[in-house]
Amino acid sequence: MNENTSPPMRGTSAHMPDLNWSQVRETVLLLELAALQIEAAMKDSHSSVEVLTQSFTTMAGYMQQIGSTLHALPDEGEAGQAKSELLAVSSNVSGMVHQAIIAFQFYDKLVQRLAHVGHSLGDLSDLVGDGRRLFNPGEWVDLQSRIRAKYTTVEEVAMFDAVMHGVPVEEAVERFMAEMKEKDDDIELF
Repeated sequence: MNENTSPPMRGTSAHMPDLNWSQVRETVLLLELAALQIEAAMKDSHSSVEVLTQSFTTMAGYMQQIGSTLHALPDEGEAGQAKSELLAVSSNVSGMVHQAIIAFQFYDKLVQRLAHVGHSLGDLSDLVGDGRRLFNPGEWVDLQSRIRAKYTTVEEVAMFDAVMHGVPVEEAVERFMAEMKEKDDDIELF
């Protein structure tokens, strides 16, 4: 930065606009805030979900040990009756633990998607905030290509392509959600 240049203004000046007020700067500020809020929420939830995932994984192992121990018990008499009841309960709990682990896998996918959104918002903020790049269509095409490349599923790419080809955003997202629900319905729980 040269000595005659003041540092870029930070924060909003929309309440008291002056000659330096810019809707672009206001847009960049809000985009940066949104991206950082997503990042902060993901960091806050990460450690809790990590503890839950580890706990449920450990519980799944314990449930296998309990099942093995129960199978070693005799099938007759009071022990046989208790064995039968405990095996049924153990099986139900094991199923619930496996469903919880699958839910954590879906949560992981959500976190990945939110990370992509946060990075895309950051990239958009950088582009909008750079007057040399803002009005260059090639920069926008490059941004769109980088965003598209971050998608990891065919459905996400299809949603992006639909929006880029003029499908209203709400409609493209509805299609995406329907396709993902269909895909989720096909998943077989352990």
